[in-house]
Amino acid sequence: MFYIYCPYCGEHREEEEFHPKGQAHIERPKEPEACSDEEWGDYLFFRDNPRGVHHEMWVHAVGCRKFFNVTRHTVSYEILETYKMGEQPSITADSQSQAREGAAVSQQEGVRA
Repeated sequence: MFYIYCPYCGEHREEEEFHPKGQAHIERPKEPEACSDEEWGDYLFFRDNPRGVHHEMWVHAVGCRKFFNVTRHTVSYEILETYKMGEQPSITADSQSQAREGAAVSQQEGVRA
C-alpha cells in the first residue's frame, strides 16, 4: 500500500481512498461541431501511454471528493507530485530527462578529475 497526498485536504491518505480517472491536461476542442469524426474520436478515445513521466487526473473519492492531478512515473509507479486542477505540473518528462543528463555530465566530469 502507498499513500497519496491530496492537495485539497493537505494530507497523505491511503491509496484506497483515490481513483484514477485518466490522462490529465486534455484540451476539449473549441468548436466540437466543427471537428471531423476522426478528430472527435481522437479526443474521446485516444490517450497517451508513455513509459516514464505521465500526468493523470485522480479523484479523492472517499475524502473531499475533489479532482486533482498526479505526476506519476509509469515504470516505477512513483508519484512525483500532486497538484490542484487548473495548475501546471512542475515536473515534466523534459525536466526529468534534463536532470538525468545533468547528472550524467557531472558523473563524467567526476571520472575525468
